[in-house]
Amino acid sequence: MRINPNIAADVLANLWQSQQQEQNALLQLSSGKRVNMPSDDPAAAAGYVQSLGADSKNDQYLKNTSSVEGQLQTVDSTLSSVVSALNQAISLGVEGADGTLSDANKQQIATQVQGIISQVVQLANTSYQGIFVFSGTATTTPPFAVDATQPSGVRYDGNTGTNNVEIAPNRSIQVNLPGTQMFQSAGADVFGTLQQLVTALQGGNVNTIATATTQLRNAFDFVTQQRVFYGNAMNQLTSNQTFLQQEKVNLQSQQNDLVGIDPAVAATNVAQADTAHQTALAAAARIIPQSLLDFLK
Repeated sequence: MRINPNIAADVLANLWQSQQQEQNALLQLSSGKRVNMPSDDPAAAAGYVQSLGADSKNDQYLKNTSSVEGQLQTVDSTLSSVVSALNQAISLGVEGADGTLSDANKQQIATQVQGIISQVVQLANTSYQGIFVFSGTATTTPPFAVDATQPSGVRYDGNTGTNNVEIAPNRSIQVNLPGTQMFQSAGADVFGTLQQLVTALQGGNVNTIATATTQLRNAFDFVTQQRVFYGNAMNQLTSNQTFLQQEKVNLQSQQNDLVGIDPAVAATNVAQADTAHQTALAAAARIIPQSLLDFLK
């Protein structure tokens, strides 16, 4: 039988190995991960990195969805105020078409409608986080300005572009309608019909006032119809957000499966590694001094 004359070296190697195993077990317990370096499990580490990348993209989609949701809520609230203002103007038009009113009363009503025009212009220039929501893609430009040279009394300074935001892999959503489509559509020009009502009230002819009020109703109906676009977009965002939140849960579960470790298992591993290390230390304490004595002899 062959005897190893250098047993101390083997004992030291075992001692070092047991110490490394104990440190690794302690790291797993403190981090909650079975894989803390790629060398621990290259395949699991690669899958983990890939899953983290997907999780990061998912977080960005959630952020996009949340931001767009805030914008659409702002737009819907704005359009609600526009609808209320137009409804008030229609009521004033009906009142002004009453043949019993004096011209002075009609002038007063005209002044009220002019105030509504200013209110609607202000609403049409609503911004969200520095973005003008009805400017098309010219989001840094206030879309509407009062301009007496225009037939409607209002000038549009935005463009007809639309903005799209990516909310999921290979999925984008249109998040706006340009101001021309919302407020200045042919046959349903909000500012044009409001201005016509003002002119009719100032003229005092009840038939002209009634006609202008009817045209304003058409503009009111059109804005109400266009508002549906934003309602549909909100529904899509809500559904998408639910999907993204579930996907985040799935990705986190996948990451835990790849590199995670059960706390009870980690604690057991620490105890076993500590026992092995203590055994190695005891062996070293007995063998190494004898080896040194043999060397001195």
